[in-house]
Amino acid sequence: MQYVSTRGEAPAVGFVDAVLESLAPDGGLYVPQDWPQLTAREIADFAGKPYAEVAAEVIGRFTDGEIPQAALAEMCREAYGTFSHAAVVPLSQIGPQAFIAELFHGPSLAFKDVAMQILARLYDHILAGQRRRQTILCATSGDTGGAAVEAFRGRSNVRVVALFPEGRISEVQRRFMTAAQEDNVACVAVDGTFDDCQAIVKQAFQDQVLRQAVDISGVNSINFARIAAQIVYYFTTAVALGAPHRPVAFCVPSGNFGDAFAGYAAARMGLPVAKIVVATNANDILARTFQEGRYARGGVAATQSPAMDIQSASNFERLYFECVRRDGVETARAFKAFGETGVIDIPPQAFAAMRERFIGLSASESETSRTMVATLNETGELIDPHTAVAVAALNKAGDLGAPVVVLSTAHPAKFPEAVHAATGELPYLPPGVEALARRPERFDRLPADADAVKAYVRAFAEA
Repeated sequence: MQYVSTRGEAPAVGFVDAVLESLAPDGGLYVPQDWPQLTAREIADFAGKPYAEVAAEVIGRFTDGEIPQAALAEMCREAYGTFSHAAVVPLSQIGPQAFIAELFHGPSLAFKDVAMQILARLYDHILAGQRRRQTILCATSGDTGGAAVEAFRGRSNVRVVALFPEGRISEVQRRFMTAAQEDNVACVAVDGTFDDCQAIVKQAFQDQVLRQAVDISGVNSINFARIAAQIVYYFTTAVALGAPHRPVAFCVPSGNFGDAFAGYAAARMGLPVAKIVVATNANDILARTFQEGRYARGGVAATQSPAMDIQSASNFERLYFECVRRDGVETARAFKAFGETGVIDIPPQAFAAMRERFIGLSASESETSRTMVATLNETGELIDPHTAVAVAALNKAGDLGAPVVVLSTAHPAKFPEAVHAATGELPYLPPGVEALARRPERFDRLPADADAVKAYVRAFAEA
């Protein structure tokens, strides 16, 4: 299987190169040249199988033999053996047709673990075979950094530099990064927003001198392996609710759009997905896009759901590429213009294609708080603010004609202040979270300046 750039100016590559390069040389994102297909029989056969087995089957469709299937199966067993729940992604019911997929049972208590734990093992396997060492540079709005540090710390073939916006993530999110003491980990508090951090990472990837000097790679959701791993839980949750014999809808709290795009990818592979509700907080660029057909950046507002405080959703480029019929020239034009003006007016035909699958809705801060209270009172479930944004959006969406899975992206213990402020309840703190508070933190501070960060990355890698 080959992977092509959304901007059409980079040569096609195989799975291994797409993983290690992360971002295509032309600034585009990699997508499969053709989406692999699963038959209804193959999807139905996932019922009752351990999560790791389904993961090996789904991800294996994207590796296409570049990773031996037996090795991939062992990696999946190891990766999902780190989760505290035997089902890995269990479902709980919150309404007659509404369910929560608990994606937070991994080591850093966030959905990013589902992809990051297998990604770390893929990197180990690939880099060991190539006798190669890489520097991973990631930007985080809260959870990616913690999941990356947890997955890669102490590994001999990888160094990790995690950028986070100072003062814009929760203390627990920060400590999942900064409490790591391993020498292959560096954390940087950037004086800016997540969008600033993300823009710096993209600039670093397009700096060919830096890439050659430190062999840079990325584990943000710009890396297609992250998308491949996230597709898995769309299949497992949908099958648990009757797919492929009936469609299932999803409601996704979204910032960088990778999680929602994984649902689109699952549909392209044959899963009967009714609708995907893209739920945002006050940073509603995606909600407005799916309502109005205009992708327009605004100012970033700080909210109680900080992982969604984003006004430039990287993975939207992948959807745009698909909906303009894979026209790389048009995609490159649109996103280069977006970088300069902050606006893309989506062509009518592409917007119609997006609306066939996606609904965009936002939730205010007060709606998010009220939803945490209502969910606790009505179901006994204590949910975090990001999940609450999704439940609030689902309440606005009305009848979707199918059972709905809300993706619960973080454990409430990652946001104890927000949960307590809304509900009066303090979430149960897993033992790992309590231990974090006793560990010393280690991080550096830098301005939101690409040159400063690139110099830091190079010095860290060379040291």
